[in-house]
Amino acid sequence: MAVKSRNSGDSERIEISDGDFRSEVVVGRGLLERAGEFLAAKGRRCALIADENSARLFGETLNASLCAAGIAPVLITIPNGERAKSLTQVERVCSEMIAAGLDRGSFVVGVGGGVVGDLAGFVAAIFQRGIPHTQVPTTLLAMVDSAIGGKTGVNLDAGKNLVGAVHQPFLILADLVALDSLPPHQLRQGIAEIIKHGVIRDAAMLAQLRAGDFEMGALIRRNIAIKAAIVAQDAREISGQRALLNFGHTIGHGLERASDFRLPHGDCIALGMIAACRISEKRAGLSSAETASLVELLTKFELPTALEREIPQAKIIEAIARDKKFASGQIRFVLTPRFGEAFVSSEVTMAEIAAEIARLA
Repeated sequence: MAVKSRNSGDSERIEISDGDFRSEVVVGRGLLERAGEFLAAKGRRCALIADENSARLFGETLNASLCAAGIAPVLITIPNGERAKSLTQVERVCSEMIAAGLDRGSFVVGVGGGVVGDLAGFVAAIFQRGIPHTQVPTTLLAMVDSAIGGKTGVNLDAGKNLVGAVHQPFLILADLVALDSLPPHQLRQGIAEIIKHGVIRDAAMLAQLRAGDFEMGALIRRNIAIKAAIVAQDAREISGQRALLNFGHTIGHGLERASDFRLPHGDCIALGMIAACRISEKRAGLSSAETASLVELLTKFELPTALEREIPQAKIIEAIARDKKFASGQIRFVLTPRFGEAFVSSEVTMAEIAAEIARLA
């Protein structure tokens, strides 16, 4: 397993590998205009899968870059929002790829946020039994989290990401220019995942966030490196190391699903982290001062610290019970004894989780 980083002109490259796969992440500015340069050796045909917003903002630039490199892209657009992560959309995208004449010699380019990345990666994993794919994340959340690590999938009525596959992208192009058009509430969704990384692996980063002492490009690279290192240790979530990335997500995913995805992902993870910290106080010895500092940090970045929307608690608990984080009937809940460290516990009870959900209201 390895994570290597190197500078290359105006961009930085991070390589993730574990013997079974190799992914390269490129972080910089102007990468969308150079996409064809990076992908020219991969093939002559590709599916360019984007949501409506990403297609409008970046489709023309990417199409021109790919065509200039001798690649013929087929643009396939999916609706905006979490509800596009469905088997219905997967079937439609695959059918359009077949109709366009794409085959096993083709590859997929997913352009957009986490929804597009998850769906496009899953399409690549199953189309003609698997073709290569690259991720072009255009949101902060996707750059620091969902585009990294190869987890792909879609939702069912029963819950989030219940159908999917681990299918590593060969390349991730994180163009910082894409963030220039991102509204503040979208940026906040990515900050929630950055804070999560700090809680489980990098307490010093939390201190920098509190002080406002960071540059966005460096912060993104730092978070990619954190997630890449964890993924390289446990790409298929076998040893338990990768499960640490689920801190705040057990309750967070329950809130998402119970709200019918009206609550944004980062907002839900922020609330899930508060609950996870409170459970960590009882189960792992986390100090109440650290929990208070997390609440203060979330407030600084205008992330929620209380559940304002009325969602029946029974609906949240039902969604959590169907979550894929259960193993042999036991929930795998991520706890932190102190910021910068985390572990997976199977001792947290649904009664404890329910009590903390009630405190969020």
